[in-house]
Amino acid sequence: MDDAYDLLAAAAFGIEKVAARQIEQLGYEPKIIGSGKILFRGTMADVAKTNLWLRTADRVLIRLGAFKADDFGLLFDGVRALPWEKFIPADGCFPVNGRSLKSQLSSVPACQKIVKKAIVERLLAEHGVSELPETGPRITVEVALLEDEATLTIDTTGASLHKRGYRKLVGPAPLKETLAAALIDLSYWKPGRPLIDPFCGSGTIPIEAALIARNFAPGLTREFDFESWPLTSPEMMSDLRADARKAKLKKLDRPLLGFDTDADVLKLARQHANTAGVAHDVIFEQRDFRDLRSDDEYGCVITNPPYGERIGERRELIELYRSFPHVLRHLPTWSHYVLTAESQFERLIGQSADRRRKIYNGRIECQLYQFFGPRPPKTEQAPAEAEVETVDVDDTPQEVKIEAAPMPAFGGLTAKADEQAELFTNRLVKLQRHLRRWPKRGIYCYRLYERDIPEIPLVVDRYHDYLHLSEYERPHDRTPAQHAEWLDRMADVAADALEIPRENVFGKTRVVQRGDQQHERQDDRRVTIDAEEGGLKFEVNLSDYVDTGLFLDHRVARGMVRDEAKGKHFLNLFCYTGAFSVYAADGGAASTTSVDLSPTYLAWADRNLRRNGFRGPEHRLLQGDVMEWLRAPVEETYDLAVIDVPTFSNSKRTETVWDVQQDYVEALELLIDRMAPEGVIYFSTNFRRFKFDESLFEGVSIREISKRTVPEDFRNKRIHRCWRMVVRP
Repeated sequence: MDDAYDLLAAAAFGIEKVAARQIEQLGYEPKIIGSGKILFRGTMADVAKTNLWLRTADRVLIRLGAFKADDFGLLFDGVRALPWEKFIPADGCFPVNGRSLKSQLSSVPACQKIVKKAIVERLLAEHGVSELPETGPRITVEVALLEDEATLTIDTTGASLHKRGYRKLVGPAPLKETLAAALIDLSYWKPGRPLIDPFCGSGTIPIEAALIARNFAPGLTREFDFESWPLTSPEMMSDLRADARKAKLKKLDRPLLGFDTDADVLKLARQHANTAGVAHDVIFEQRDFRDLRSDDEYGCVITNPPYGERIGERRELIELYRSFPHVLRHLPTWSHYVLTAESQFERLIGQSADRRRKIYNGRIECQLYQFFGPRPPKTEQAPAEAEVETVDVDDTPQEVKIEAAPMPAFGGLTAKADEQAELFTNRLVKLQRHLRRWPKRGIYCYRLYERDIPEIPLVVDRYHDYLHLSEYERPHDRTPAQHAEWLDRMADVAADALEIPRENVFGKTRVVQRGDQQHERQDDRRVTIDAEEGGLKFEVNLSDYVDTGLFLDHRVARGMVRDEAKGKHFLNLFCYTGAFSVYAADGGAASTTSVDLSPTYLAWADRNLRRNGFRGPEHRLLQGDVMEWLRAPVEETYDLAVIDVPTFSNSKRTETVWDVQQDYVEALELLIDRMAPEGVIYFSTNFRRFKFDESLFEGVSIREISKRTVPEDFRNKRIHRCWRMVVRP
């Protein structure tokens, strides 16, 4: 038992350094000799100790010999010369496993047979027996050939060291315990600091962290192959286990957290924590990643989020990864460690990791992306922390110290944001002072700020005591998390400057439509108010859509329609939420007809009509494609019409695509055919590059009135263009 051997710890590719550091902490001198292999010297007592305490290695092997073997004769002779009888008794069961890479002896089964035959001859001779029944203890042999170098080892472990014994049931895509322990070792997390795994699955990462914090020997509740060998003293293992039980620490003051959306897998996690003896040290909750928050400081997020086909559709996966900076910025003092096989992870989150490490999760090549937050304040009990990493410098491994970052890992603003905040404040106060008398004129909804300062490309609309901020895409040097924080800062500034409650400020991002993109719903909170304009009430949705339901730039045009509507039959095409129809009805229109493809907008238009008392059958709402409706046989004529066209539309409800520049002529010609003599059409578009050819329309008087219809609160006088067309008798 006191003989020393060459011992090999086998670990997953990418965590050899972690395993070597743990071997060193146990009192040995490790040397990494290849992918997943750490060599050190030790006795059978050391075999027992390392099997019991190593958290990140998969198994402990005894290296019995290594030699050149480029033919079967050399392999046989080399194997037969090794002292197998010292480990394998006459009745020992000794299966032979094999691997071969870049070697002339490429047939693994043939190599296994040669090794087995050589061991048999050696054992028969040394034990002085005529047969080997293999009914006794198991001693697994492995022959590994690499570039014609044969290494013969004996496995002391048996079932892999990741099988601690607490995870008898597994959920989908489980993370090995040894790899989970390595992720924890590679992080800034230390016992006493907060830890969250927001994709905890069956709980492996927080459970392993709890075992580390309480100094539980990872192999305490399992057995190993070497224990049944004649070479091993039973007292040795019982003494080691007794010492390990005494070394356990009391339960944690601060529980570790694991979140997941799957209630069934969380049940497994709780069972695993209970079996592992850390049920009081880990709390598992059903929670969506997007709801991740914590009041604790200087913690660590360590997680292995879903990747590959295991999460389902690729689009869902991309949306999840893109949400990372927006979610993790809410933990400004935390550090974050994400293991994923997604090669585009950094591109999707919009920033580079502070460090990356290639790690294999089984056979899947992954990267551990490490984002360092600010270090905790220095105290005598908690000195400043830094991670020691080994990197290749001129092909030579060197240790470097990686200091924690002074800024948040995600988010954080510079002094430039303070300067912009001051500029924004001054501008808003000045503009509000200029418009302060508008409510006395009955104008409660108006544009307050419109990209006045180039480096603050926002639009601020006021609806009574609510603000709606729209951001227009512009190049900037902020990461997505920093930009989200910048937008929050500007919203705070607007609320303070205008003395409006912060919860009454709503922000949107107005993305330039490209190709066949459509503006989509941005939220589903359904925060609506009754906004007053021109003595009428309109439902305004502040939270869910890029547009609120009331186009403020048409305030003047709506008044013009009301002034002309008395006794008229009014038509509203692309009616949106029906504001023009409400104004026409209020002006005394004999009837209103509103047409739109969207049932959502038509239902909204109906609510707007009803909240102003217009409920009769003379107010029709027609759902359908405007062009198809115009092409249908003419049933009636109209005296007054509004056609406020979209620039582009490719709704899933129709097979056709609307493009204003290509389709406006046909739309207006068809509309003209539906108009009564002296009928008036208001045609409007917000397409900046729109070209209107008046010569294409005969028998129609056309006049552009854009200067009259754009309200004075709009800095952009080309927010829309508008024409008044009169059909001659």
